[in-house]
Amino acid sequence: MSQALNVKTALDLAPLILRVGRRDRGAFGVDVLSRILRPASHGQLAVLFADPDRVVRRFAYRLAIEGRLLGPAELARAAAGDQDTVVQDLCATAALTALGDEDDHEGVLLPLLSARSPRVRSAGVTALRRAGRPKQAEPFLSDRSALVRACARYVVRQQGGDPAAWYRERCAAPDDPELPPGGVIGLAECGNRADAGLLRPLLTHPVAGVRARAVAGLRALDCADVKQLRPLLDDPAAGVVRETAAALLPSAKELPADWLLERTSSQLPRHVRVGAFRLLDARGGIAALRAAVGLLEDPDVKLRTWAAQSVQRWHPSPDERRDNAEVGELLDRSRHLFSDHMLRRLKWEAGLGI
Repeated sequence: MSQALNVKTALDLAPLILRVGRRDRGAFGVDVLSRILRPASHGQLAVLFADPDRVVRRFAYRLAIEGRLLGPAELARAAAGDQDTVVQDLCATAALTALGDEDDHEGVLLPLLSARSPRVRSAGVTALRRAGRPKQAEPFLSDRSALVRACARYVVRQQGGDPAAWYRERCAAPDDPELPPGGVIGLAECGNRADAGLLRPLLTHPVAGVRARAVAGLRALDCADVKQLRPLLDDPAAGVVRETAAALLPSAKELPADWLLERTSSQLPRHVRVGAFRLLDARGGIAALRAAVGLLEDPDVKLRTWAAQSVQRWHPSPDERRDNAEVGELLDRSRHLFSDHMLRRLKWEAGLGI
């Protein structure tokens, strides 16, 4: 095989050889391909950098890094521009490893810090400490990614800063329309339960992202109050309702079942129906069965499917009255989801005469 290939033909056949290489006993072909392309130039490997197959791009960048064919700035741009996480990690790590004191730090850090991928941005933020620019990490304390925020907190602490104080200063102005949502959840990530006092006023912030992160923050601090969060189940923003439902799950039985059932009406927005049903399903018992059977005719196919699955796995709650006629009626309405044997068994379990 090696005698039949040269650099040009190997470049043309690389996608096929690598695809075959994923199969049993395909490693030999990949080894031969690596040996032939190892002397290839940057210009020759460039065609593989743009290949739609991520395995081909990974292979090409590994060869280029091994051969030191790409400078730190080129590697940084590759990390920022590629959609594959393996390529991102390969190139970002190589860029920072190869970065010397005489290199263009701005040309390397800027692509990393402005990358769409959180993994790449986090690499750039961490590199700010080595580059002697820890102050530039502060804006990333409110990044939308938890990974980037954590890296920024590390860099800030290394220079003697206090990330928690930075967050508290920004969350102390609950009416600030420019308050970044990442700054809200960041406070919960490094603060303490006393910081819940700063998060609660943000539940009514005009920006939906801030409201959602305030709910998530209270949940993270174990300070989710049912009375305060309950109104947010009617929030117009789906993200807020989703976070609220997650925060209220441990307290699902404290919410009125009838009030939740009203929010599964097809007249209400889908995200409200989903949030209410999520809580009813966690609550269990006849309230969950009543909601699930009602949603079997919901206009949303995913919600209908979820409701059907909820009915199929339903079992009577031990703390509820047996021989409840409504249970029998609800099960009869959903008999198409069961075999005759399973339906009789569920009714028997619920104490209903068969």
